Amino acid sequence: MDIKIVPLDPTQVREAPTKDFGFGHVFVNHMFTQYYDKGIGWHDAQIGPFQNFSLSPATSVFHYAQEIFEGTKAYRRADGNINLFRPWENMKRFNRSAQRMAMPLVDEEEHLAAIVKLVEMEHEWVPSVPGATLYIRPAMIATEPYIGVHASPSYIHFVIAGPVGAYFKEGFNPVPVYISDKYRRAVRGGVGAAKTGGNYAASLFVGEEAAAKGYSQVLWLDALTGRFIEEVGAMNICFVYEGKKIVTPPLSDSILAGVTRDSVLKLAPDLGYEVAEEQVEVHEMLSDVRAGKITEVFGCGTAAVIAPVGVFEYENEITTINYNQSGPVASRLFKTLTDIQYGLAEDPYGWTLQIKVN
Repeated sequence: MDIKIVPLDPTQVREAPTKDFGFGHVFVNHMFTQYYDKGIGWHDAQIGPFQNFSLSPATSVFHYAQEIFEGTKAYRRADGNINLFRPWENMKRFNRSAQRMAMPLVDEEEHLAAIVKLVEMEHEWVPSVPGATLYIRPAMIATEPYIGVHASPSYIHFVIAGPVGAYFKEGFNPVPVYISDKYRRAVRGGVGAAKTGGNYAASLFVGEEAAAKGYSQVLWLDALTGRFIEEVGAMNICFVYEGKKIVTPPLSDSILAGVTRDSVLKLAPDLGYEVAEEQVEVHEMLSDVRAGKITEVFGCGTAAVIAPVGVFEYENEITTINYNQSGPVASRLFKTLTDIQYGLAEDPYGWTLQIKVN
């Protein structure tokens, strides 16, 4: 890809923050954009100033939600260089989402090259503070200015990034989770496996209700029977049986194929744990927690990496996991994964892409 670099005006240059990053509020000076038109393909790739788009009120993304996005991170290594973690998987998933949403595919190698170039240009924004990262958000939106239900013939593909701290205010401490007994987020045959905004919009009503009760996330059940566990709003979910076996629901077209989930399934056996992809029935799960058969529960995703779950509420009944304490399995997985991500440990899986800035 031939990427044009647009110089910044001095008034557009901001210094990178060194603390109090929050999550998703601050963005680097540059962004990547390219445009698609049917019959032409992708064109006008550039890295220029982080700025607003000017779009018609009739633009199709506003009315028909034809859009997708991704989330990956850049990690500051001890030697000052930067690691990306399994970015190839995010590029593949971006295209799977695009295909499901009737959008054009992007060249995966060029997509990754654009991200690497953006990180190289903004490397000073990758935090050196332990636990902080540069969050990278690729996205694509439909841009035809037309009121009518069909796939748009034009799109913008863009990448923005910003420094972030912990996703949950609890940090690496157990989070409370509300299990929705009435509402459902996605159904098989739908778009639950695509990383598209509609899936997240479908979760907001219950998410706000749960937050008002003091819960950090919502755990969703399958839409057909309301019995089987699928995923948490921002993460996949895992259950630890007797400290030895990690079980996560099998992927379907109503569950997002998480990169961190896949990493846990590959990493855990090398740490001595058994892993399985099995359906988990909600009542049986809660009974197993109360009986001590399930010793830990944790979510896994790019934003939080590993997030222990300390409390469930379901049908007005509260169940506490592991005395609301972080367990040894989640703690070990968190440390092992983050050590690989930050370059503090050997990467025997070839998961990291190092960007040299020194």
